[in-house]
Order: sequence, then C-alpha cells, then structure tokens
Amino acid sequence: MKLDSSAISLGTAAVDFTLPGVDGRNYSLRDVAGAHATLVAFICNHCPFVVHIVAGLVEYARDYQPKGVGVAAISANDVTTHPADSPERMAEFAAVHGFTFPYLFDESQAVAKSYKAVCTPDLFLYDRDLKLAYCGQFDASRPGRSDIPVSGDSLRAATDAVLAGRAVPSPQIPSSGCNIKWKPGNAPTAT
Repeated sequence: MKLDSSAISLGTAAVDFTLPGVDGRNYSLRDVAGAHATLVAFICNHCPFVVHIVAGLVEYARDYQPKGVGVAAISANDVTTHPADSPERMAEFAAVHGFTFPYLFDESQAVAKSYKAVCTPDLFLYDRDLKLAYCGQFDASRPGRSDIPVSGDSLRAATDAVLAGRAVPSPQIPSSGCNIKWKPGNAPTAT
C-alpha cells in the first residue's frame, strides 16, 4: 500500500533510542548523530520505493558524512509477515549497496512509532541540536517513472540549508512509499 509520510512539527526533538545494527553493535541516537546534522531514515529491504532510491541514499551519505552529517537507517517491518526484511537480509542489503552508515533493526517498532514514521522511506533530518528541520521526500522521482531521475535534490537542498544555518525551503513535500508493516496492534491510530 502506497502511503505519504506524516506532517511532523518542525523543531520536534529527535527521540533517543538504542537499537541493534546489522554489524552486531548497538547504536543510540548519540552514536549516530553528526556534529552538524543527523538523518534518521526509515527504510526496508523489499519496498520498491526504497529500492528505487537506495543508490542515491548511499551517495548522499558518502557526500554528507564528511561534512558532519550523521546518517542512520532503521527497518521496523514485521519480519514474521515480511521475512525479506529480517536482520540477516538487512545485513546482505547493506553489504550489497555499500552502506557507510548503521542499518538498525527496530523489532518492537517502538522507535518507528515514537518518530511517527509511517512509510518507507520516511526521512527525518535534524539540525545540530537534534531538532527536526526536514521531514519529506528524497526527491520527486518515483518507481516506474523514468522522466525524473533519482537525485536526492529535495533532501540535499534541506541538508545544505541546515549546514548553512538557514531555514529549510518550503514546502516540504511528503515522502511516498510502502506502509511500514506493523505487527498486530502496533499500527498507529489516525489522528
């Protein structure tokens, strides 16, 4: 099911977490936070929207991590119903795509709920004080459309603004993707 990300109030503080990474280490928000900005990206292995942008996301990380931007990806899908998103498969996905950032597993789905993540990809960019500066699309490209290439221009423009100490350009267009595969009883209630 295709879904757009939720509108989250800018300035909302990032929620701390401790989650296991596919490399066997546990990571907290402070472990992944960058000196100047932090991207928390809710993704998964099987979603066509994620598969569509994953090379661009890896390129984004390689370009911005040296500039003090921390990057972490989190998968919160129920692996009982979607075994392609299991931690073992996450490790394979990260290796195949050359992730330079932690890929974390939110088995309880509590972190996804606390961030109000609803789709994959769902992107949350925080400033140096870990206050939300951007919650929107990677770019305007979508799977099955060849007229708009994957560029990451929306996230890159937001990150450039944060690094320069400017407000992120408006409007912030929601991300579109597959719904997070919630465990029974975990799906957030509509507000």
